[in-house]
Amino acid sequence: MAKWVYVGGQQPIELTASGADSTPGQRPQADSDPCIYCLLTGMVQKLDQKLPVANEYLLLSGGVREGVVDLDLDELNVYARGTDYDMDFTLLVPALKLHDRNQPVTLDMRHSALCHSWLSLRLFDEGTISKWKDCCTIVDHINGATNYFFSPTKVADWFYDSISVVLSEIQKKPQRGMPKVEKVEKNGTIISIILGVGSSRMLYDIVPVVSFKGWPAVAQSWLMENHFWDGKITEEEVISGFYLVPACSYKGKKDNEWRLSFARSEVQLKKCISSSLMQAYQACKAIIIKLLSRPKAISPYHLRSMMLWACDRLPANYLAQEDYAAHFLLGLIDDLQHCLVNKMCPNYFIPQCNMLEHLSEETVMLHARKLSSVRSDPAEHLRTAIEHVKAANRLTLELQRRGSTTSIPSPQSDGGDPNQPDDRLAKKLQQLVTENPGKSISVFINPDDVTRPHFRIDDKFF
Repeated sequence: MAKWVYVGGQQPIELTASGADSTPGQRPQADSDPCIYCLLTGMVQKLDQKLPVANEYLLLSGGVREGVVDLDLDELNVYARGTDYDMDFTLLVPALKLHDRNQPVTLDMRHSALCHSWLSLRLFDEGTISKWKDCCTIVDHINGATNYFFSPTKVADWFYDSISVVLSEIQKKPQRGMPKVEKVEKNGTIISIILGVGSSRMLYDIVPVVSFKGWPAVAQSWLMENHFWDGKITEEEVISGFYLVPACSYKGKKDNEWRLSFARSEVQLKKCISSSLMQAYQACKAIIIKLLSRPKAISPYHLRSMMLWACDRLPANYLAQEDYAAHFLLGLIDDLQHCLVNKMCPNYFIPQCNMLEHLSEETVMLHARKLSSVRSDPAEHLRTAIEHVKAANRLTLELQRRGSTTSIPSPQSDGGDPNQPDDRLAKKLQQLVTENPGKSISVFINPDDVTRPHFRIDDKFF
């Protein structure tokens, strides 16, 4: 019987094709429907035998809209938690699985921006080329040779068509206990499905990817540096694999260009981030996710990259302070402002890739002004974010009373609930700001001095 690996949060759980749990341990919160993926992908594989029979999927807590994967958000429809869904996940489904070290792989980065690549099938066997030929762009060379480039847009089109056929078959012959399909949409290269599972609605952003074992040469120099996770997790855990996800650069060719993704590594790194910094990250994300959404400039993924850089920059004993969440939040806002003004946000794994270099001066200044208003009164903006969550919860409860649905607590995304920052943090921020009117409060300052807390009000350290 074919097996899949299901990774929810940080706990890998093996599932057989029937969906039975074969590994002891805590089940994910979505324990009523993991077999839906075995069924869906198994049926897709049977349609034309394109998907690997024994595959490996990465299930991430939180949808693409929350920045769990670096994808283009402009092509995504806007859904509201509480109105449209109660929980959200991102599922990476390998269309190609390149885990054999003896299998030749050609990442062609000559035509791409940093952190992107084309994928040539030229050195693959004839069977693979024949199977995927209709999902490739074809380039004929002067010498008469034909090169097949795996196309992210064509792969996404094929995957959506296949999923649609499978879901149609499931709806024709519903099985007891199977989720109810409430919505299926293709948003660019992402397939979004909302399933009714018991009394909850769960949004899944399904992304067809190319899966690799090991580590790409373009990110090799990153391994030579010192990092906050050194000694906490092994290098083997961090570099166990990477992906190509269907997203191109701002000047790239959509039909050919993939983006390198280190989502598996990021899951491992989250284990080493302190709860207080993670709380500040979630609070900051809750504040900016709508404030800076238009025009598109900063995504939650940018914020996460800044947090990882902060972890490398600051002493571990400072970041471990349990009561510093308010200071960390101010520091993240400061870092974000600095990145915007300088149009510089290096990719954490490929630092030579600047993820903000495409921004216009007009967009930068607009968002910098918005962030300045947040920085002047962060507690009020945090309270507003909390009120939005409360309003969504009230809506869900009202629907529950009407008998339409029942909401259950959403899973923690990126290590915490992104939409429910603690109100105590807002009070702490308010105290910090009101006690120092007109003063500049900075946080990630003087990191080499570990004898005192590292935040500064004007020119005084505390």
